[in-house]
Amino acid sequence: MKAMIFGKFSGLLVVAVLLLLGLAQITDLVQERQGRHQSAVDSVARSLAGSQTVLGPLVHRACTEEWSHTTDKGVVLERRNFNLVAAPSNLNVVSTSQVEARARGLHATQVFTLKAKLSAQWTDLQSLSSQPQHAGATVRCGPPVLMLAVSDARGIRQAEVLVNGQPQTVQAGTQHSAYPRGVQASLPANTPLGAPLRAEVELELLGTEALNFVPLGSATQISLSSNWPHPRFDGQFLPSERKISDQGFEASWRVSALASSAQQAVVDGGSLCSGGMGTSNDSAEYATTAVDASRHGSACVETLGLGFIDPINTYSLSDRATKYGLLFIVLTFCAVGLFECMRGLRVHPIQYFLVGAAISIFFLLLVSLSEHLTFNTAYALAASACVLLLAYYASHMLHSWRRGLPFGLGIAALYGLLFVLLQLEQTAMVMGALALFGVLAGVMTLTRKLDWYALLRVTPSAVTSPPAA
Repeated sequence: MKAMIFGKFSGLLVVAVLLLLGLAQITDLVQERQGRHQSAVDSVARSLAGSQTVLGPLVHRACTEEWSHTTDKGVVLERRNFNLVAAPSNLNVVSTSQVEARARGLHATQVFTLKAKLSAQWTDLQSLSSQPQHAGATVRCGPPVLMLAVSDARGIRQAEVLVNGQPQTVQAGTQHSAYPRGVQASLPANTPLGAPLRAEVELELLGTEALNFVPLGSATQISLSSNWPHPRFDGQFLPSERKISDQGFEASWRVSALASSAQQAVVDGGSLCSGGMGTSNDSAEYATTAVDASRHGSACVETLGLGFIDPINTYSLSDRATKYGLLFIVLTFCAVGLFECMRGLRVHPIQYFLVGAAISIFFLLLVSLSEHLTFNTAYALAASACVLLLAYYASHMLHSWRRGLPFGLGIAALYGLLFVLLQLEQTAMVMGALALFGVLAGVMTLTRKLDWYALLRVTPSAVTSPPAA
């Protein structure tokens, strides 16, 4: 008897190892498909435009300071290039965005078209007045330029600029060394630096997945409406007001320079560290860029904005589901083992393997079907197929439909529990723990009167298989 029990446990151990290897392969496949999805998203961004950060309007001048000093080798001429910047005292942005899906094969990403009107006012432009930093130096500055910078200039479809109500010629580029991508317009030659200035920019911009604004004004107000119903608000400032419905969302921000370092960071030529937000690796990317910026002595410019996210990421949900694969197999083996012990049945390790294989194949069906169907539909089809297969097989393995049907219902309950856990974000752990506790309590209740030593004394000839129902 001991030899038979040892052989049974050895066979089950081999089965468990084989199933674990199979689950590992399925997990690798899910991650590979997820990587292909991200590659497709990156391909759309490379072909169209990436995530966008809008900075401006901003007035600046490119200046050069030249001076000389005497050294042991004679007179040395030095030169310093720098930018003078005038940030607006008030910045108001009114914008709308239309979001649509663009696909590469089976994989789609969200592409937005932004139409924005940016209005900025300056009390004066005295900060553009140049002062030499070295005795006897000569400072030469170019004309003041009104600029609007973006993360990816390929997304610019249209830009119109009005300065004090007069239309200006718009040119590509910004002439700013820290923010070279965007558009510019030279201010009128007679623009006094001591007088107020008003500028309006009409912008049409394309991008993928994420949109951010720099709160550049001393007082900044931004309003944004969109047809996308699943925004994820990012950046250092959340909306002061927002309204989300199935038809889209409306959001507005009010930011003061007293609460933000963005204005000073732009004056100092800070880096747009959050320009790549919107992907699954937002935090890591932000941290890495921030470290790089600190090494070069520049601060990260604060931003506000949002990501146009897909609320149902089939690959992330499938990856989460496969993490429950081992638990599913263990619970199923426990159920079969209970039938063996309590009904005097004999189940071969190969039958255990086939049951575990059916459980494992569910996850492969799930990820493959979800590439063509909605996740909920794919889950329902994969779970139904596996439940029916296992109920049919268990009715023969356990020699009775009266045992096979409850077994199938138990598997269906497991798949139902998994679906609920996948939908939960904050309470998934506590729900899973409670479910496991309930399963353990049920097993202990069913086996509370079972004499395990008596089972070990049963000889192989004494164990008979009841006839099929």
